[in-house]
Amino acid sequence: MDIVSRAKNICLAPMTEWPVIAEEQTSAGTLITGYVAPLAAIGAVAGLVGGSVIGRSLPFIGYYRVPILAGVVGAVFSFVMAIVGIFVLAFIIDALAPSFGGQKNNAQALKVAVYSYTPAWIAGVLQILPLLGVLAIIGALYGLYLLYLGLPRLMHCPEDRAIGYTAVVVVCAIILSIVIASVGGVVIGAGAFGASTLAGAGGFGAGTRLGGPAATEIQFDKNSAMGKLQDISKKLEESNKKAEAAAKKGDQNAQVAAAMEGLGTLLGGGKHVDPINTDELKAYLPETFAGLPKTASNAEKNGIAGLMVSKASATYGDGADKTITLEIADSGGVSGLVGLAGWANVQSQHEDANGSERTDKINGRMTHEKSSKVGGNSEFSIVLGDRFVVTATGRRMELAPLKAAVSGLDLGKLEAMKDAGVQR
Repeated sequence: MDIVSRAKNICLAPMTEWPVIAEEQTSAGTLITGYVAPLAAIGAVAGLVGGSVIGRSLPFIGYYRVPILAGVVGAVFSFVMAIVGIFVLAFIIDALAPSFGGQKNNAQALKVAVYSYTPAWIAGVLQILPLLGVLAIIGALYGLYLLYLGLPRLMHCPEDRAIGYTAVVVVCAIILSIVIASVGGVVIGAGAFGASTLAGAGGFGAGTRLGGPAATEIQFDKNSAMGKLQDISKKLEESNKKAEAAAKKGDQNAQVAAAMEGLGTLLGGGKHVDPINTDELKAYLPETFAGLPKTASNAEKNGIAGLMVSKASATYGDGADKTITLEIADSGGVSGLVGLAGWANVQSQHEDANGSERTDKINGRMTHEKSSKVGGNSEFSIVLGDRFVVTATGRRMELAPLKAAVSGLDLGKLEAMKDAGVQR
């Protein structure tokens, strides 16, 4: 079936279209290159046109156009993460299936994820006119309805458990979106997600078939971002077996626990990671930083079981205008997503009359720096061991002393703790 007919049918007649989809034997290459890529490109291109060509009006700033280079980088990031997100969402759907009386089937889970996203991708065209972009939320909400209808038909969960199944998948997807947005903002600046990620996302084995226990497994380059994700999916099997055993016993608490364990494995990069204690992180916050004394500090460790993160921060100031915030975060339970950014070959640079921004990989460590030419804030971030993120933000501070102060911290000692709390 052609892409136009499928998109039209799944949006207008989902009750009759889902059973048709359930019986199809479709290759991953066909799904991604023939359906996901064209539709995901709609929002990416529309956002580029709306932000960099048409522009938008911002309060207190006036009419503003995103620099074309930054717009292109953002569009590429959006496109790549749409593809990566589909596979991660499919992993989540597949992992949770036994917990709601469904049947594990990674092929069907991928189809549920792909086709449920259809209305959101189509609505992405509204980004051409920024004022209409908010209407894209309607498309996303309709996608939740499609997900609710698709889960019983493709994952074979009981109808009366589809609402709970949908709700948990949506919660996991929201957590995933927040983490990806945080990683994108802190680690990769304007959204430059390297060429290796794009290559990994496009390297699907054409002709590889999905759709049943006898299906041939899709193979990616093990060193690519998608190859890493594939390896993570294999490690979910143990959690899935636990969920299946709990389902046979009728133990719903154990089913949910197993599902959460699987989610923790997924976001932890194939392993469970308990972040180090806040007291250990606070030890890396010096009494003086960049020549300024510490004036306040804070530390917290939060999240849900298997998805814990911890961070410690301190404020330094001279009692006048100069203020620095130093934050050291252990991504712990979601370190797999930080690692995903690290697996990519990231590099971007942007400069205009207001300041400059740069993302790079130096000596194996991802860095992001931002400086102002008009007396604003400067920021420097560095990722250690694909897990710890050290960020210094200075108010009315030059970038150079900020970077020097971060370099003066015992980064090697912190990086050496990258395996602390890791449960393989």
